[in-house]
Amino acid sequence: METAKRTVNAEQPKKRRWKKWTLVTLGIISLLVVSVVIFVNVYINRSLPELEGEVQLEGLQKPVEVIRDDDGVPHIQAENSLDLFRAQGYVQAQDRLFQMELARRQASGTLSEVVGEATVNQDKYFRTLGLRRAAEKSLEVYSQDAVTILQAYADGVNAYMEEAKEEKRLPPEFALMGISPEPWTPIDSLTIGKYMAFDLGGHWERQAFNYYLVSQYPEEKAYELFPDYPKGAPTILDESEIVNVAASFEEVTLPHEFNGSNNWVVSGDRTASGAPMLADDPHLGLATPSIWYQMHLRSPEYNVSGVIFAGIPGIILGHNDHVAWGVTNVGPDVQQLYLEKRNPENPHQFLFEEEWEKAQVFDEPIQVKEGETIAYEVVETRHGPVISEFAEQSGKDTVLSLRWTALDATTELEAVLDINKAANWNEFEKGLEKFLAPAQNFVFASKDGTIAYKANGRIPIYENPDDALLPMKGWEDENLWQGYIPFEELPKTVNPEIGYVATANNKVTDENYPYHISHNWAQPYRYERISQMIEANDQLDEETVMDMQMDVKNLQAEEFVPLMLERINRSELAGIEKDGLALMEEWNREDERDLPQPLIFHRWMLNLQKVLYEDELPAEMMDLFHGAGQTTDELLRKVRNGEESKWIEEAGGIENALTSAYTMTIRNLSEKYGEDPSSWKWGEYHEVEFTHPLSSISYLERFFNPGDPQPVSGSRVTVRAAGFKENGLVNHGASWRFIIDLENMKEAYHIVGPGQSGHLKSNWYHDQLDDWVEGDYHLTKTDNYEGQSLILSPAS
Repeated sequence: METAKRTVNAEQPKKRRWKKWTLVTLGIISLLVVSVVIFVNVYINRSLPELEGEVQLEGLQKPVEVIRDDDGVPHIQAENSLDLFRAQGYVQAQDRLFQMELARRQASGTLSEVVGEATVNQDKYFRTLGLRRAAEKSLEVYSQDAVTILQAYADGVNAYMEEAKEEKRLPPEFALMGISPEPWTPIDSLTIGKYMAFDLGGHWERQAFNYYLVSQYPEEKAYELFPDYPKGAPTILDESEIVNVAASFEEVTLPHEFNGSNNWVVSGDRTASGAPMLADDPHLGLATPSIWYQMHLRSPEYNVSGVIFAGIPGIILGHNDHVAWGVTNVGPDVQQLYLEKRNPENPHQFLFEEEWEKAQVFDEPIQVKEGETIAYEVVETRHGPVISEFAEQSGKDTVLSLRWTALDATTELEAVLDINKAANWNEFEKGLEKFLAPAQNFVFASKDGTIAYKANGRIPIYENPDDALLPMKGWEDENLWQGYIPFEELPKTVNPEIGYVATANNKVTDENYPYHISHNWAQPYRYERISQMIEANDQLDEETVMDMQMDVKNLQAEEFVPLMLERINRSELAGIEKDGLALMEEWNREDERDLPQPLIFHRWMLNLQKVLYEDELPAEMMDLFHGAGQTTDELLRKVRNGEESKWIEEAGGIENALTSAYTMTIRNLSEKYGEDPSSWKWGEYHEVEFTHPLSSISYLERFFNPGDPQPVSGSRVTVRAAGFKENGLVNHGASWRFIIDLENMKEAYHIVGPGQSGHLKSNWYHDQLDDWVEGDYHLTKTDNYEGQSLILSPAS
C-alpha cells in the first residue's frame, strides 16, 4: 500500500508540471500568433497608399494635386499634360500596382516566372500569339508626342514603385508571391492594350470548331452548328442608312464567349431635360480588382472623366466638357485561321504559290519558378503564328496559323488621347481613325445635341463571306485578305430620324451592306429589350435609364418557353416535375433572384445543350464551341418553324430532348434545394463574389474575398447582364455602369464593381459590391468636388 501510495504521490507533481508547461507553451504560441497577426496587420497597413499630405515626384515641372472623393475616384489637377500623365501613372500604381504586374505578365507570357508550373501552358499561348511583339511593332508607329506621354506615364508608375520598394510598402500580394516588380515601360502599357484586343477580338476558336465539324460529320449535320442569326431580327442601322454608309491561372486563357456590352444614346427629343442622354455598360470578367479604374484628369488641354484599364494612360470611356461616348464589342471576323503546308525537309519553311517560304522563328524560353527554364519556339508564317497546339483536335494533324489585325502595328492609345480632347463629332470621328483593334461600336453624344454611332476598327474585306467560317488554304494568294473596309464606309449614322441608337453586340447591318462584318453576332434579346424600353418612354431621365440598365426581362424565355411547354412530354412527368412545370406556366419571364423560374429555365437550357451535344462532341472541342447557346436557339427555331434538325432528331426528337433535359434539371435542383420547387430561388444558385486572383489559396480567401457571395438578378440574356459558370458563380457582366445627361456635362453616374482600390485594407476595396448588386450609382463631378488631398511636388 505504501509503495503504491508513494507512486501516486510521485506522479502528481509531474502532472502538475505538465499542465504548467502546457499552459506556458500555449501562452507562448498565442503570443507568437498575436505578434504575427500584429506584424502582418502593421505591414499591410503600411502598404496602403498615402492619400494626404505632400510627396515629391521626380520629373514633375509643377505641383500636381490629387483629390480622392468619397468614392475613391482620383481627380488629378495638373498645369501641363506631361505632369498630368506622370501623376496618372503614380496614382494608378498606388491603387493597382499588383493588378498591373499580373496584367503585363499574363499578356507577355511571363506568369510562370512568379507562379510556377501551373501557368506554363498559358505562357506558351501568349508567347505564341505574340502580344508583346505586336506592342513593340506598334510603338514604332506612334507619334513622338504620344510616345512622350507613354513615357511620362511609365515614369510615374516607376516613381511609386521605387518609393514603395525603398520604404518596404509594396502591396502584400508581392510579399505573398515572393516577387518584386521590374520597371514599367511604354511597351507594358501597349501590351496590356493588345490584351484587351485579345479579350474582345475574334473567332478563331469557332473556326477551329467548324473545321472539326466538317471533318467529322456529314455536311448537313456539320453545317447545322455553324453560326447563324435569326431571320428578320433587328439590326442597328436601317436600309436607308446602310445605303448611305456604303457610299485562377491554370488553364490556357480564351476570351469569354459572352464578352459584349450594352450602350445607347438618345436625342433630346426623347429626354426630360431636352438634351441627349448616353448610357454604357461594358460586359467583361468580374473580379477583384475591377478591370476598370475610374479617374478624372484635368490640365489646360484635358478635362476628361471616366474609366481606363490599369496600366494605361488617358480615359478610354467617359466624357469631357463637350462630348460623351461609350462602346460595345462589334465582334467582327478579324481573326482568320490558315492551313499551312510545311516542307518535310525543313520545318521552318511553308508553301506559298508553289514556293517554300522561310518562316520567322522566335526563341521564347519560359522561366519557371522553382523549376527549370523550358525551351520554347514560336514559328510565324506570312499569315501569323502557328497555333496548332492550342486548337485541340482541329490542330492534331494539321498546321494552323493565325492572321489577326491586332498583331499588326496599331495605335489605339493615341486614339484615346485624341478623343479625350474632342469637342464635337467631327473631331471625335477623326480620332477614331487611329482606333484599329479591337473593333468597337461607338455611341456618341455632344453638348450641341448631336448623337451618332460608328462601328469602328480595322475590319478585313472578304470577297466571299463564307471564307470566314473555316480555315483557308495558306498556300494560295487568292485566300489573302483583300484589304480593309475603308474608314469612311464603316457602318455609321448621325442624328438618325428614330432619335436613338442602341447596340448590344447584335447584328450591325443587313444584306444591303456591301461588306461582310461577322458571322458571330449576339442574339438580339438585349437589343430588342433596350429598344422596347426607349420607345415606351419619351421623357427619359437618369432614374429611368438606371432602371433600364438593371432590367431583367428575359426575351429568350419569352420566345422559347411557350415552345418548351407545348412540346414537352407531360405523360412522362410526375409529382415535383409537374409542380415545376406549373410554375413555368405562370412565370412573368423576369430573371429575379427571388424567383424559382429563372433557375429552372436556365438550367433546363444548359441541360438541353448536354442532351444534344455531350455524347457526340469531345469535351475539349466544346471549349471551342463559342456561342453554343445561340446555336441551340437556332435549332429550336428550326423545329418551331416546322424544319428538321439532325442534332435534335438524333437526340430522339424535340419532345424527348426537352423532356430529358427537363427531368434532369428537376432531379438536380431537388437534390440541392429540396422537394418544393416554389421555395427555390434563382439567387441561391446565381451569386456574385468578385474573386481575387490569389483567393484560390484557401487560407487567403477570407482576406481577399471579404463576405459571402451575394444573390444577384439578371442573366446572360438580360439587359442587366450577369453571366455565370456551371456552378452558378457570376463571373461576367457589367464591369462598369455609366449614365450621363448632357444637360450638365460636369457630372455623371457610375458603378465600378467591386470598388476603386486593389488594396484589401482600403475603404474602397469592396465598397461598391452592394451597389453593383442593387443598382446604386454614385455621382462623379468634374468641378466642385471635395475629398482627401495629396500634393505631388517636383523633386528638389
